[in-house]
Amino acid sequence: MNQSKKQQEKTLQMAVLMTPDMANFSGVVHGGSLLKLLDQAAYACAARYSKNYVVTASLDQVFFKEKIQVGELVTLSAHVNYVGRSSMEIGIKVVAENLRTQEKRHTNSSYFTMVAVDENGKPVPVPPLTIDSELEQKLYDAALMRKKMRQEIMEKHMALHVDLPKDDL
Repeated sequence: MNQSKKQQEKTLQMAVLMTPDMANFSGVVHGGSLLKLLDQAAYACAARYSKNYVVTASLDQVFFKEKIQVGELVTLSAHVNYVGRSSMEIGIKVVAENLRTQEKRHTNSSYFTMVAVDENGKPVPVPPLTIDSELEQKLYDAALMRKKMRQEIMEKHMALHVDLPKDDL
């Protein structure tokens, strides 16, 4: 049975306990530790969906809305929002939970563009996305808008690019 006829694996949840080795000098979870977890969740979600090895092509802005404390349980909820020929947008919502009080806080959201590749690193096609609900349609439409914004930003970056002389490298 092909993937389009069976339930597509579009979501993934990953929970990780925040440990002292993830803390920065202030005693809260280091942004870099969280970025690594976000990339791992995006990879796992995109690889599961596409049934291929994937690489990170881009990461939209990440805003750290709230600090995450050592000892909190962080749940990363990833979802395939959009699929192109070989690329996928993966949206990730981060929720931190204080295990003593059971208080949960939405601390971060981000969007990764992942690309399915073969053993030589060349992009390969992925199955088209099946939209199964009104929410998924809204996620898809928003992803299309972000894709357009990413393309516009890339064009502006390229127009501003200045090559450094080789002896300055």
